[in-house]
Amino acid sequence: MKDKRKESSLSRRSFLKTTALAGTVGIIGGGGATGLLSSCSSDNKKTASTPLREAGSYYIPNLPDLADDGKELKAGVIGCGGRGSGAAMNFLDSANGVNIIALADVFEEPVNKLADTLKKERNIDIPADKRFVGLDAYKQLTDSGVDVVIDCSPPFFRPKHFDYAVQNNKHSFMEKPLFVDAVGYRKVMATAKQAKAKNLSVVTGTIRHHQRSYVASLEQIMNGAIGEITGGAVYYNVGMQWYKERQPGWSDLEYMLRDWTNWSWLSGDIILEQHIHSIDAFIWLTGLKPESALAFGSRLRRMSGNNYDNFSTDFVMENGVHFHSMCRQLDGATNDVSNYIQGTKGSWIGTGAVGGEVMIKDLEGNVIWRYDEAEEKANHKQVNPFVLEHVNLVNCIRKNTPIEQASETAVSNMAAMMGRESAYTGLETTWETLTASSMDLTPADMNMGKMDMSPFVVPVPGTAKG
Repeated sequence: MKDKRKESSLSRRSFLKTTALAGTVGIIGGGGATGLLSSCSSDNKKTASTPLREAGSYYIPNLPDLADDGKELKAGVIGCGGRGSGAAMNFLDSANGVNIIALADVFEEPVNKLADTLKKERNIDIPADKRFVGLDAYKQLTDSGVDVVIDCSPPFFRPKHFDYAVQNNKHSFMEKPLFVDAVGYRKVMATAKQAKAKNLSVVTGTIRHHQRSYVASLEQIMNGAIGEITGGAVYYNVGMQWYKERQPGWSDLEYMLRDWTNWSWLSGDIILEQHIHSIDAFIWLTGLKPESALAFGSRLRRMSGNNYDNFSTDFVMENGVHFHSMCRQLDGATNDVSNYIQGTKGSWIGTGAVGGEVMIKDLEGNVIWRYDEAEEKANHKQVNPFVLEHVNLVNCIRKNTPIEQASETAVSNMAAMMGRESAYTGLETTWETLTASSMDLTPADMNMGKMDMSPFVVPVPGTAKG
């Protein structure tokens, strides 16, 4: 591969070529931006800008507080832990005439716990014959009469679940990330094509795409507010996340499944499972696709599993632009969740995991555009992007204007994987090599009995196979 780290081509033609990717995956579904998306504070300055891409060539979701009324939609939830429980409530808050009718998980207690919560908080009864348990429970749920599959299982399982849902003509909401290895990437891409051919709607948990401040930012950047993209940096540095201590009687697989966020084969590691939000923001807002990644990371104080707790990655995009990615899950260190994009005319800044300031500055550091959160709250009752992504899904289904986000999210997912593999091996990784690789993280003897745990070790860069 030509060494893009030694040169940088920032021509207008090069930029437009790379942004074609976003155009092919973005012109889906209907709806225009609300008036709020162009709102700005009094310090905004109007300047003539050359659009990076013409309006209408990229997707802007319609984000009302509640989806339009229409046909009843019945959903089932796969993975009934914290995120699955949250997604169930988000779906119910997104529209009238939507219902949760089935639940599935590898284990019985999270199914019953979510069923109890639905009964107590929403007066929804999930009968015993709609509560499915086991590794194949996703099939039973998909076949149970649902219209929508809400998949919040550990990421390793999502390609298989997605494939089965589309085979059976179900719309999907899939949490991020969508896969953890190259085999999963190719499965998701193939399934996404099938979903599009069947006019099925697929929304993913990359919440920035349904956060009004970020949607408004996309319009500003595409309209040329910061000029051509020259670089950027994204950060997701937070405290240590949850883990489970192994209990007597748990098998090897049960332990890993209950502690899934800490095992690379199940979660994809923190750069995929959490930091994908930040990486995705840069890729989506710029339309640039990654070509290579050089990274390092380490494991300092993680309490279980074989994941790292920090990564630092230098990405090179197709047109030679570099952007830096940093993530960390470590108590007692500085927290920072923020994203920055630099252009020839100014910079875009977004702070906070959800909410926070979103603005554009000129090259002298003056704020020339700021998203008005106060105005959003004055004009909208619903400001939670976790709900708004379901609002958009329901609207796209009811209006028969299908949205297919899986192939778009797969680009950000693969970028995060490139950073992970570079850090694990100490070697530069490329899009071309990794997408075509045979990487399959499926355990050789996955079962609920005794497993060979020797493959689940902490990677050591410079010694692992590249």
